[in-house]
Amino acid sequence: MTTSQTSLVRTVRVVPRATSTPRATVSVVIPCHNYARYLPEAVTSALDQQDVVVEVIVVDDASTDDSLAVARRLAGADPRVSVVAHAVNRGPVGTFNDGLARASGEFLVRLDADDLLTPGSLARSVAVARTFPSVGLVYGHPLHFSDTRPTARLRPRRWTVWPGRQWLWDRCLDGYNVITSPEVLMRMSVVAEVGGQRPLAHTHDMEMWLRVAAFSDVAHVGGCDQAWHRDHPASLSARVVDDATDFGERVAAFDELAAGVAAQLPEMAQMRAAAQQALVRQALRACRYEVARGNRDPVRVRRLMAQALELDPHLATTAAWGTLAAALDGRPDPARRAAGLLTAAAIRADDVGRGFRWSRTGTYTRERRRPRPPVDTATTLPDRQPTTTRRRWRDR
Repeated sequence: MTTSQTSLVRTVRVVPRATSTPRATVSVVIPCHNYARYLPEAVTSALDQQDVVVEVIVVDDASTDDSLAVARRLAGADPRVSVVAHAVNRGPVGTFNDGLARASGEFLVRLDADDLLTPGSLARSVAVARTFPSVGLVYGHPLHFSDTRPTARLRPRRWTVWPGRQWLWDRCLDGYNVITSPEVLMRMSVVAEVGGQRPLAHTHDMEMWLRVAAFSDVAHVGGCDQAWHRDHPASLSARVVDDATDFGERVAAFDELAAGVAAQLPEMAQMRAAAQQALVRQALRACRYEVARGNRDPVRVRRLMAQALELDPHLATTAAWGTLAAALDGRPDPARRAAGLLTAAAIRADDVGRGFRWSRTGTYTRERRRPRPPVDTATTLPDRQPTTTRRRWRDR
């Protein structure tokens, strides 16, 4: 794994600076399956981006509606649009990877056919990537909507740039995915090194973000909205995924990360172990919340407990496990019921606080409270150039 760019050795936060981006080329890959009703909006949101040169690659995954006809009509109206048609359904991963194989831009965006980019989104992301050549992934805040699109904030207020492996370590420490999807821009040269998406059912995006961060720095554009993510019953993200399935998918994402090109990181074993510990903590927390608020679905809770136990067999010997099992089996008296409601309220309040932190900073992590990475973020990977600090930027 090689790269010509040096990496940051510490996180920097700066006020966005004016950066010219007119020659930047961005490939927008739009996987589409039965989204004919949404596709024109998605394509238009990409073609209308200012100050960058855009190519749109629509990959129709054997749709049974008129998605392919709509895609070809859009391509006929604008030479910047091309269409790839699958005769057989290959799923979201294969569909995106087919589009990736045809992408030629300096930067890459994966935009689902039911999502949209906000005006100026690509130029804002490219400005950060051009200013910091070591950055391989830029993301920002997505706006979720169902019917009417909310008004997007278009003026960036701050840039945060993390050493990639610091950002990756933080994700291992909390075990959560902090990115929706359409708000991400990637540097194509990094993607060419790490590869496309891996065959995971629900966490193929998450694993790719983690893998890119293993070999490049990560930036967040704060104070503005970078994409609209449409929530509707037919979307993949809206399909019912219970706690145990979500848990298993995130375990699979970190396992895939550790087994692929990122395995060469000297600290990867520690990162994977930290992620597993974080996921076990989350599982116990979710079970405790369900029991504490009185919604004791034994099948649901026990399934998640079994998933956690499979990951950490020693969990059954802990006091936390015993307390949870006893609470699940017993019927609480009024005092314990009141205490449980207080516990549930505290967990919910913490979730709200974490959500607010994410909406502002792009992560759930409290900067001053996180442990340091297991190795110095400046440690070089095989065949990489030694890392240096960018002296022209001052930490804020």
